[in-house]
Amino acid sequence: MSGELCAVVLAAGEGLRLRPLTEVCPKALCPVGNVPLLDLALERIGALGLTGPATVAVNACWLADQVVAHVAGRAHVSVEPDRPLGTAGGVGKLRDWIDGRAVLVGNADAYLGGAGIAPLLAGWDGTGIRLLGVPTHPDDPYRFGGHRFAGFSLLPWSYVERLRPEPAELVHEVWRPAERAGRLAVVGYPGTYVDTGTPSDYLAANLHAAGDGNLVAPDAKVSGHLHRAVVGNGATVDGRVTRAVVWPGGHVGADEHLTDAIRVGRDLTVPAR
Repeated sequence: MSGELCAVVLAAGEGLRLRPLTEVCPKALCPVGNVPLLDLALERIGALGLTGPATVAVNACWLADQVVAHVAGRAHVSVEPDRPLGTAGGVGKLRDWIDGRAVLVGNADAYLGGAGIAPLLAGWDGTGIRLLGVPTHPDDPYRFGGHRFAGFSLLPWSYVERLRPEPAELVHEVWRPAERAGRLAVVGYPGTYVDTGTPSDYLAANLHAAGDGNLVAPDAKVSGHLHRAVVGNGATVDGRVTRAVVWPGGHVGADEHLTDAIRVGRDLTVPAR
């Protein structure tokens, strides 16, 4: 299947709900468990044998220079210069690169903890749409057959070739039409899925990555007390950190108790609410 399949990681969004964190860096590069979300997505795709710019593409728009520099030749990069084209428009802009192949589309901001995504491909005949999903409630507007979309989908070329590089979303252009036509299937994801779009959910993903303990980067300096904390490279913690994230290079002073929040640098604190 890998010879007929390529992958696209969507990383162009502005991350409006995650501001002011996304005024510092694009959402796709926000770290979860001290690893940028984009890298987590590339690792999951790489586990399926999809690596390098011939088989993996990343799109970028908001703070695109940071994404381009971070990818650094590991994938083909499609820059949307004016505004994000949305999930469908972003794939549509990559039609010439996709070039007749089926495509695995992943959202960079989807945190998946636990199992891999190989079951999404198992037994797929390459004709219908597949979505990775987790159970959800009946009133969820993103509900597909009792499941909520969990960050990854499989699209045949017959659907991709119709997409245009214009602002549009896959849910409207592809998934719902395929569902109505009986050509959409949901593959249940047995692990933890978090849409990291808000500070609260972003913190939840980090706490899941930390488990019941702490995640501390090797070159972080910690003289204070940590409880379920994630502390990034070059960060300094002299005070207390409880259920919180300290970004790379961040600082928590000796007289501070950072709780249920994200710290960037010395002065930016984003409550997780």
